[in-house]
Amino acid sequence: MSRAQSYKEGEAAASQQAESNTGSKVRSERVALLLLSALLAAAAVVIYRLSFAHFQTNKNLQMLKDENEAMRKNLTMLKDENEAMRKNLTEKLSELSSCTSEQLIRPKPAEAKTTESCPTCELDWDLNGGKCYYFSTNYLTWDQSRSVCKGQGADLVQINSEEEQRFLDNKVGRKMTYFLDWFWIGLTDSKEAGRWLWVDDSPLNTSLSFWYKNEPNNLTGENPAGEHCASMGAQGGATDLKSWFDRSCNVAQRRICEKAAKTG
Repeated sequence: MSRAQSYKEGEAAASQQAESNTGSKVRSERVALLLLSALLAAAAVVIYRLSFAHFQTNKNLQMLKDENEAMRKNLTMLKDENEAMRKNLTEKLSELSSCTSEQLIRPKPAEAKTTESCPTCELDWDLNGGKCYYFSTNYLTWDQSRSVCKGQGADLVQINSEEEQRFLDNKVGRKMTYFLDWFWIGLTDSKEAGRWLWVDDSPLNTSLSFWYKNEPNNLTGENPAGEHCASMGAQGGATDLKSWFDRSCNVAQRRICEKAAKTG
């Protein structure tokens, strides 16, 4: 074999070896890429599952927070209702005690043939000045409110003195939950605009009116027909007792019913 031929054969063998090494290297890289891709896919699945679990945990936590907040509000409402009932009971006991004490110390004429009795009101009615007042919790129009009051042997309240206005303003101011949470009273100018009459058709005494500033204004925003029924309310009570507002009679509001107290 000549030297030249031997050299060529050597080159061919070296070339084959190089190609073999290159192919092996490519295969190794492909395997590595496949493994890397598999690891990335597995990592993506793990990350997704962890993210989903984290989202679900946050959602459950928010639900628990919302439920806790709802329970807290309900508890607050129950406390407020309990406090209102306690105050109402205390006031009634105070009224009864005051009346009984007054009877004990007041001298009675020997010729008296009847026994004096304390004025009393039904449960959920408040006594003041020989009259009983009911402050509703539901909302009705003016006409509906008056009808319900009459069904209870009463009528929408008629305010005849500053002392009565002070009593009502104080009561309403503590019962209101927002600015427009007013109470219907028995005053309207629906028969003749500008001529305000009480439910017994007696005209409003202007020296005993307690309109809020710029009221009545007969706005037409709630009803094109205007505002022809009176309501009252100032959260916390009005310092100057002026807490009357005219409003559309068709708006649903709370009400104040009034009737004479019973004796017994």
